[in-house]
Amino acid sequence: MTQNFIADPITPPVPPIVLGEGASTIGAYVAAGVVGGVEVREDWPGLAGLIASVESDLRARMTLDSLKDDPVVRAFRDFFWRIGIDPTKTRPSAEALARRVLSGRGIPRINNVVDVGNVASLELLVPIGLYDLDRIEPPIYLRLAEAGEEFTPIGGSTRTLSGGEPVLADSLGILHLFPHRDCRRTMIRPDTRRVLVVACGVPKVEPARVLAAARRVATLLFDYAGGRIVEEVRLFGAR
Repeated sequence: MTQNFIADPITPPVPPIVLGEGASTIGAYVAAGVVGGVEVREDWPGLAGLIASVESDLRARMTLDSLKDDPVVRAFRDFFWRIGIDPTKTRPSAEALARRVLSGRGIPRINNVVDVGNVASLELLVPIGLYDLDRIEPPIYLRLAEAGEEFTPIGGSTRTLSGGEPVLADSLGILHLFPHRDCRRTMIRPDTRRVLVVACGVPKVEPARVLAAARRVATLLFDYAGGRIVEEVRLFGAR
């Protein structure tokens, strides 16, 4: 369902995401936008049915064996090899989610905000990050990590980075290991009201698809989280 969003003039626009030279060189880019006025709940009317439908659609069009041959999945795998990550051991987040669904386990239910991000990621096979905007300290950079920087993932322990890993970071530290893991500090919580939506792009994935993924999340947040403010989704760094 298409929604006509009205931006609140008091709400600041999407924080500019500055592309570092290293990230630009490897072809990383993002689409980002802001949805405000969300209500974080365990569930939302109609959401379970949407999830079941999206899971069924995925299982109808591909299998675990054919997933790796999808051109979008292949593009993210190629990107991982390029940055020194074995995608058969550490998978791009959208592929990991699709593999979970195709193996019969389904989308993990976290809360309505996170769940709709997973729905959009599954539909378009594009990694999606959702962040509590009020816990972010701009400016935001898409850059390469420096040796010794620390990252604390959701559900994991703090690790020290070797340097050279593509990351999304604000002035306080790393928000996201691009394009597969988010940090604990800016995770969606029950008191989250403004959400920064980020869709990840790499070479051989059309910017229009990445833009569509972020816009799909914004629409779903309107429908399934009561979002009433959307700052227009924009591309940052796409060539």
